[in-house]
Amino acid sequence: MRLILASASRGRKMLMEEWGVPFEVKPSDVDEPTGGFADPRSFVQTVAWSKAAATAANIDDGLIIAADTIAWLEGQPLLKPDDRAHAKKMLTFMSGKTHELWTGLVLWRRPGDRIALLQERSLVHLAPMQEQDIEKYLDERIWKGCSGAYAIQRPTDPLLEVISGSVSNVIGLPMESLKALVATF
Repeated sequence: MRLILASASRGRKMLMEEWGVPFEVKPSDVDEPTGGFADPRSFVQTVAWSKAAATAANIDDGLIIAADTIAWLEGQPLLKPDDRAHAKKMLTFMSGKTHELWTGLVLWRRPGDRIALLQERSLVHLAPMQEQDIEKYLDERIWKGCSGAYAIQRPTDPLLEVISGSVSNVIGLPMESLKALVATF
């Protein structure tokens, strides 16, 4: 079956490559919202659905995989930072706290338009960080284009701990759930 990843995310692409199945990358180029949702589940599901629908409109045959991931803390989304100052503000806010990391996943089979959706949550703890730690983090680690202004390192991350859920979900594609869903198609 032809698999199409509707994402330009380097993390999602890496996870798919590690899975070892052939796939194509066809980013959806959907503008992501910056708010307007009361809860993280509806946020990620709406965006993942939009990405899948945009890609499905251009695919005649295949299984489209679309996802959206956000960090959520104290009732607010922590999206991709606009710039370094915004990333610093997010990391300062999350420092020493456990936050939710949500991914919405949509699989859309063409033809036939068979669709499966799910939302998966992980809990992630960010170690307490002083201002100099945050500056060093921003200098040395990937944060651009990453929800919550971070990309978790594997196999272990000195600053981020996944309390519950999966590391692949934190990267942006819950592989265990994805593999199980793909098997049903």
